[in-house]
Parts: sequence; structure tokens; C-alpha cells
Amino acid sequence: MTFTIAGRVLCVARDAEHRFSKRPVSEIRIVAGLGIEGDAHSGATVKHRSRVAVDPSQPNLRQVHLIQAELFEELKGKGFDIRGADLGENITTQGIDLLALPRGAILRIGSDAVLEVTGLRNPCAQIEQFRSGLLQAVLDRGPHGEVIRKTGIMAIARSGGLVRAGDPIHVGLPALPHFPLERV
Repeated sequence: MTFTIAGRVLCVARDAEHRFSKRPVSEIRIVAGLGIEGDAHSGATVKHRSRVAVDPSQPNLRQVHLIQAELFEELKGKGFDIRGADLGENITTQGIDLLALPRGAILRIGSDAVLEVTGLRNPCAQIEQFRSGLLQAVLDRGPHGEVIRKTGIMAIARSGGLVRAGDPIHVGLPALPHFPLERV
């Protein structure tokens, strides 16, 4: 797999509690097979409350949440002041069109951490409780009427390591055919 430098990390965050927003920190430790050390969504099996209620033995495809900072600029134009970690992401990126990545894309972040992209984050009602009108602002329609979710992507931790603001992000694409991201 060939990797290209695609962007960088702007902000990292975690929260041991199940809150909508996370807490920005100076660094996060990614643990292979689990996600972010000290984060409520860390684990081999699902931690998202609604998914735990359905089947707590499901594999956790949502260990790490990434959002592109470019979304914040778009939202600013719609009257929303959103900053890194506000929407519950662990890693805020710049310079990568995260939503255009295929399922199975590999992100090497910093010197050691490796994530595998699993799908799209599906915005839920909590986003509306955070800021009224925000749910509509992060959803769009494609040319064929399909819903476009703009609230980032989810990934699993393949290799561990420390991640800090300023770290480069290298992207590797899986073998063809590429499969588009779906909500996970």
C-alpha cells in the first residue's frame, strides 16, 4: 500500500464519560484493537449506548471519530461557531476530504498510530440539543436525493501510538474496487 501525506491533526480529544462533546487534550494514546485510551468509546465491542442496547457483543467499528475542520468553516457560514472536539470527535483534521475516503482506507497518524476507516458517523438528536438547527446544517442531499452526512468518519485502531496536534496524516487506499463509506 502506498501512502501519501494528505493532511494534519489540528486537535485531539477524549472523554471518559458519555457526553456529546469531548475534552481537548495535548495528546491521545491510541491502543491497537481498542481505540483511544481513557475514552468512553474505547473497546473491542460497541460502546455507543444505542448499539449496546441492541447487542453489546457487536464489534466496535466506532473506536475513533475523526472530523475535518473544513466542516467548521462551512458551519460558520451558516451561523454556527464550532471548534475542535465540540461534535464529539477524537481527532480534528485539516487538509483531508475524510468523507471521500473509501471503506478500508488506512490513516497513519504521527509516527506509530494506524487507523482503518470503517464508515460514516451518523449525526443523532444530541447534535440538535447541542445547537438548535445544527442537525439540518450537517446533512445535505446528493444529486440523486441521497443523504450526505458531514459529521466525520469512524475508524478502528490497527496500531497504537501517541497522536498530537500538528502530526501529519498519511493516507493509504485499499485495493480496488473501492467501496463508499456508509453509516456505522
